[in-house]
Amino acid sequence: MGKSISTSSNTQTTTNSTPATFKAGDSVLCPSLSSSLFVLHSDPYGKRDLLALTHDGSYFYYDAQGYFVSASDTETGDYQPSLYHNTPANQQAINTLYGNAPITQLSQRTVIDTTEADDKEAVLLSAFDLSDIACDIEGAITTLNSIGLLLHMIYQENITHKQALSMARLSHDSTDRWADLLCCRLNNISAILAKSTFGTEVAA
Repeated sequence: MGKSISTSSNTQTTTNSTPATFKAGDSVLCPSLSSSLFVLHSDPYGKRDLLALTHDGSYFYYDAQGYFVSASDTETGDYQPSLYHNTPANQQAINTLYGNAPITQLSQRTVIDTTEADDKEAVLLSAFDLSDIACDIEGAITTLNSIGLLLHMIYQENITHKQALSMARLSHDSTDRWADLLCCRLNNISAILAKSTFGTEVAA
């Protein structure tokens, strides 16, 4: 239980440089157990003048300075505290320790604003997602044009009945696939619109 993290002096000490102290009811971080937030309480059995927290159905005991005290001891054997006050700096350090650090933007983002002056709401969409939508629309247009050409050829009787049946079967399969793809795309867009002032999803 001696595992701990290093924090800057202003995150684990008070303004007068005295060691951090803890009391029942405090929300604390304990990186040796997990990255979760814990609440301290008095010894539930009332046998020791120690603070306790619950983790995985077991009690863990600490003194007022945040040092771990084993169940068989009355004082700590650790050289560093195990508890840390719940501050943004401490939470960030523990998130980094557990690999939960948020992804930060590495470079300045270019924003292309196509809104009008009277627009009250806008959706920020990545260029990659917009490119995907454009590709889907282009693919659907190509398929519709091909089906239109096939229908024109059938109308002009430029293909045989057997050829018309084969082409119709291929067109049916193609339109089914594109309908499924466009429905998925529409559902994604509708979910975003549902968070906007429009407030209603477009039925797919």
